[in-house]
Amino acid sequence: MSNYANSDVLVSTAWVAEHSRDPGIRVVEVDVDTSAYAQGHVDGAIGWNWQTELQDPVRRDILDPKGFAALMRRSGIANDTTVVLYGDNNNWFACWALWLLSYYGHAKVRLMNGGRKKWVEEKRPLVTKPEAVTAVSNYAVPTPNLDLRARRDQIFAVLDGQRPAHLVDVRSPDEFSGRVIAPPGMTETAQRGGHIPGAVSIPWSQAVQEDGTFKSADALRQLYSGKGVAGDKEVIAYCRIGERSAHTWFVLRYLLGYSRVRNYDGSWTEWGNIVGAPIEKEAAATAAS
Repeated sequence: MSNYANSDVLVSTAWVAEHSRDPGIRVVEVDVDTSAYAQGHVDGAIGWNWQTELQDPVRRDILDPKGFAALMRRSGIANDTTVVLYGDNNNWFACWALWLLSYYGHAKVRLMNGGRKKWVEEKRPLVTKPEAVTAVSNYAVPTPNLDLRARRDQIFAVLDGQRPAHLVDVRSPDEFSGRVIAPPGMTETAQRGGHIPGAVSIPWSQAVQEDGTFKSADALRQLYSGKGVAGDKEVIAYCRIGERSAHTWFVLRYLLGYSRVRNYDGSWTEWGNIVGAPIEKEAAATAAS
């Protein structure tokens, strides 16, 4: 697909329609709207609730290794299962789930290009009956790949000049400028608005076409290199809670082949609440959303 560095990580809606029930394939829907799966989903797909299944139930954190392995087992996913992800909002949380699977070393991951939007616009069938799942017992507890995740101390190290890295803010220009703290209707928020000093504004939406599919490799390369993000050093992407930045992380790591890309999943709801954390406002907020 479009000369991407890793074209096999993307599958088309037609491919999913043909292979959603193949042995060794597990299709998973992950939506911002956690009720969307019940309203209709791809035949053979299971649904993951990002709020209750992909996060620690008590503290703010992703699933720990044991919790992740348990999720895989009850989802009928073995270590050698190919997991195909898709969701609403141009695959925001599908990309976040794919980042989580990659973080825990699940090798066979795919993303349905265009997500739920493209599937629906093509008038492909949806079913409402939840998919019956047979749990597996052979998913080993994984060791996380820490190179795929950024923590706040690493952000401070970048600002202190101890860690060379590009900081990419993928939120809307109004969020970047500090005019708003969160998009309309979003409840997770912060005490202060603005952006991390030195970050460049490249909204996630600039990486996709009208139908939700990704732009060509050449267009993506031009988009990021035009802002100085050319893969010459580590890239750390962030947004508000980490799902939009996971979308950009996917583009940079898989489609453009950048070797050092991290998702700062703490993102603005962490940074904008840290006492004493430096913040900039207004500057460079001219990018189109």
